[in-house]
Amino acid sequence: MFWEKTASIILKNRLVILFTVLALSALMGYEAFKVKVTFTGGKVLPVTDSAFIRYNQFKQTFGQDASSMLLAVSTEKIFNKAVFNEWYKTGNSLKTVHGIKAVISVANIYDLQKDTLQHRFVIKPLVSRPVATQQAVDSVKQQLLNLPFYQGLILSEDGKTTLMAVTFDDKIFISSARVPIINKILKAGQEFEKRTGIKVHYSGLPHIRNVVGNLVSHEMSLFLGLSILVSALILLIFFRAFFPVIFPVIIIILGVVWSLGVLVLLKYEMTILTGIIPPLIVVIGIPNTIFILNKYFHEYELSGDKLGALGIAIEKAGITTFVANITTAIGFSVLCFTHSDILVQFGMVASVSIMATFALSLILIPIIFSYLPAPKARHTGIKDSKLMVATLTCIDTLVHKKRRWIYIGTLVLIAISAVGIYRININGYVVDDLPQNNIALTDLKYFESSFKGVLPLEVSIDTKRKNGVMNLGVIRKVEKLETLISSYPEFSRSISLVQVLKFSTQAFYGGNKDYYRLPDGLEQNFILNYAGNSGKSGNTLNSYLDSTRQVTRVTFEMIDAGSKKMNSVLAELQPRIDSIFNPKKFHVELTGSSIIFIKGTNYLLKNLYESLAWAIILIAGVMWVLFRGVKMIAVSLLPNLVPLIITAGLMGFCGIPLKPSTILIFSIAMGISSDQTIYFITRYRHELRNTKKSISQIVTDTIHETGVSMIFIATVLFFGFGVFVVSKFGGTVALGTLLSITLLVAMISNLTLLPAFLLSLEKRADRKKAKGIDIA
Repeated sequence: MFWEKTASIILKNRLVILFTVLALSALMGYEAFKVKVTFTGGKVLPVTDSAFIRYNQFKQTFGQDASSMLLAVSTEKIFNKAVFNEWYKTGNSLKTVHGIKAVISVANIYDLQKDTLQHRFVIKPLVSRPVATQQAVDSVKQQLLNLPFYQGLILSEDGKTTLMAVTFDDKIFISSARVPIINKILKAGQEFEKRTGIKVHYSGLPHIRNVVGNLVSHEMSLFLGLSILVSALILLIFFRAFFPVIFPVIIIILGVVWSLGVLVLLKYEMTILTGIIPPLIVVIGIPNTIFILNKYFHEYELSGDKLGALGIAIEKAGITTFVANITTAIGFSVLCFTHSDILVQFGMVASVSIMATFALSLILIPIIFSYLPAPKARHTGIKDSKLMVATLTCIDTLVHKKRRWIYIGTLVLIAISAVGIYRININGYVVDDLPQNNIALTDLKYFESSFKGVLPLEVSIDTKRKNGVMNLGVIRKVEKLETLISSYPEFSRSISLVQVLKFSTQAFYGGNKDYYRLPDGLEQNFILNYAGNSGKSGNTLNSYLDSTRQVTRVTFEMIDAGSKKMNSVLAELQPRIDSIFNPKKFHVELTGSSIIFIKGTNYLLKNLYESLAWAIILIAGVMWVLFRGVKMIAVSLLPNLVPLIITAGLMGFCGIPLKPSTILIFSIAMGISSDQTIYFITRYRHELRNTKKSISQIVTDTIHETGVSMIFIATVLFFGFGVFVVSKFGGTVALGTLLSITLLVAMISNLTLLPAFLLSLEKRADRKKAKGIDIA
């Protein structure tokens, strides 16, 4: 047999294989040191999605959206000479930082002036040096109040809050080079606080993503340490010896190194999802070592032959753990079918790493323990403890004498869960996973109350003809659209060609505030001629028009209202936009990174059922190969579907929404919980084929023999995933909590519902007709 040959090869070539594995691990460790945290955010929508394609086209035309970091203060002293000069110095110092494209604030503001000689507009700063007198500051304030273009942008509508927008170079924005720049911005704000005593608030997607990136890096180390500690304690309780604790932990750490190496070799970066793979590998990998060591100790207790026992452990535990790891890997790999980059990366790295860790365990455990002293009786004494025996006896009695109550109880739980499922809320937020007390989230709420948010909403308007935008009728339609969108409380006022033209008209008439309006038919040609002659650096239209003047953009900021609310708002907006811009003549696209997030959340939810269905189909295929027969597939799948239904019900009752982070639970739990089924049924089928015991006795023996491993593996999984509750990300907490509960319920289901099914459905089984692969 294959596994017999595998055992022979491993044990006969121990040193060669050991040094080969260690050399490969060193290579993977070298690669692991290259791991980087992503700076672009996770790509949820597939690259072939039409919305994602148009978003990239928008960025190619107009540049990166949401590339500004914002600083804001709420104080009546901002136009006090000393404070104003400090704010000016802060902005001026940031202008000199490499990678910063522009800085705008009340102290770093620009006016548009008419140059009658050159027939153009000239952009000039209102302040070019620290002001010398309070009267000069008052003059700047008055000029600012006479420029409606900036109202609600850098100065809140109530005049109490002002912000500074620091815009990154596009290439810097999507690279690690932005981190030191963000740190310099934070330092500049802190120095302003020290000099003035005025609190500075920070926000913008560059800052939020930086905060998330730092938390991902910190939490990966935290979870890794906690998961190793928890696993080591459980191993110590189970085996009661040093060697069966330290070496499995070392092997699993190698598995973690391999997982990071795989991440780098696949050219992926660390995201909020791939950041939890290392602790996942610990939690999922430790059961392999428990199962292999338990088999080795059991066989040694029977034969007293160390190498022989290790060979049998490789042969018997090898195929069982292989199939169990296959089903676990399936639970992750089905995420690749979503075609969402962030989920594909997570599923690919996790599934490959799971199988690599299995291989490391199967190879290294026998090799290492072949050189260690023979196991002692106390190593497996836990299985004979009074508590364990009493627990398994109670389960056995329940299965044999109370099957009806097991079925009734299961149906009642399913019915109750159905009510909870009906109550599930489908909703996701851009900053969903940040803790409520995190300063980045607190500051975001601050900006939402003062400036109606910082998250970008872009509107692309394609007139479908060259120079189509430069038509007064089209421009007035754009103005109407801006008024419509700004009327919603979720959106800020706009920045667009319309606002630039209004600013230009005001400048054309010498800065008179009363002329902040669109030019009429007679003025239009003069004003557009002035704007077009302003040169490359001064052309006020460039930021809002493509090169052919066929497409224009309108920029808004929006609050993080959640995907559920925004789906409703966007659905309401679309027909109203179509009433302004006839879809047959214009193409109007709502886009921007915030819209891509919302559509990505919708996409994930649509694919939830598909990925879960794939997990069930593929795992059912594995069960068919192992056990052959529709009846056994049903028996093996149902005990693992019940926990998923119960978990979905809990989400509804506990108010945990379906969102990108919690959507992963179902396919992952399906893959992992199927391991327990395989452990149980393979042992049951082995006894059915090779003994003359009654069905009832086989079920009893299987409960007592596999129940110990199933309980301890479930314990490892429960507490292993439980470490995620210390996360600062709400989604990670929910993921860990729900997975822990699901896998605990799955263990109970596989120890009660599964044997109950076997007793009910195979009571008259003909042993000679028992089919399938014997992998016990």
